[in-house]
Amino acid sequence: MQLTFRSERVLAVVAHPDDAELLCAGTLARAQHEGAVTGVCVLCRGDKGRSRRPVPRLAAVRRQEMKASARVLRAALFLGEHPDATLQDTSAARKKLVEVYRQFHPTLILAHAPQDYHPDHRAAAALAEAASWFCASRGCRTASAALPAPPALWWMDTVGMTGFDPAFFVDITPYAETKARALACHQSQLRRAADADFGALTDLQRLQTQARGLQAGVPAAEAFRPSRDFKRARAW
Repeated sequence: MQLTFRSERVLAVVAHPDDAELLCAGTLARAQHEGAVTGVCVLCRGDKGRSRRPVPRLAAVRRQEMKASARVLRAALFLGEHPDATLQDTSAARKKLVEVYRQFHPTLILAHAPQDYHPDHRAAAALAEAASWFCASRGCRTASAALPAPPALWWMDTVGMTGFDPAFFVDITPYAETKARALACHQSQLRRAADADFGALTDLQRLQTQARGLQAGVPAAEAFRPSRDFKRARAW
């Protein structure tokens, strides 16, 4: 199957700064190269990802790191204000994300898998899915008008590939370096490589990209599974 992102508007909805870089930055870079408009919506502040040597004003630092990464990816950026470990699928959170969708006009949403390891990831998955429906509902009122149709929704790979059965792979071989450069913007997290409760994100990114590439028969790939919910699937 030959997939092209030409004329699409692709928005990644993630919990924390650096999640998109781990799971879908190669696809965003490829989509942008093929003519799509791309964006990243980060729902949490990233304020609790602290190393043994605390970083002063961590949330502000991570906000700047995410801005730098978005510039590498040439993606629009939407930043939420939920403190880490508090993200929930609430009516207020849904309404804020619906407004983001209506501002960006996505045709495709990339979202955390509902079974990913982190509670914030799972909450982000629920919010991304709910907003993908209500953004096209005229009865759900926000500052912007309802979209003409719900965007398609793809679930991203889990961190570490645990429990995720891919339906297809996106070849990101020409964009693996861009993906790595985007992650390199997140120095506050890369410095946590030796922490016992964390890990080396550069190794995780590289090994997961290579492993999914090996499965797909290419040097580097990212894995996805499409939502099969009513009006959230598409024919290609």
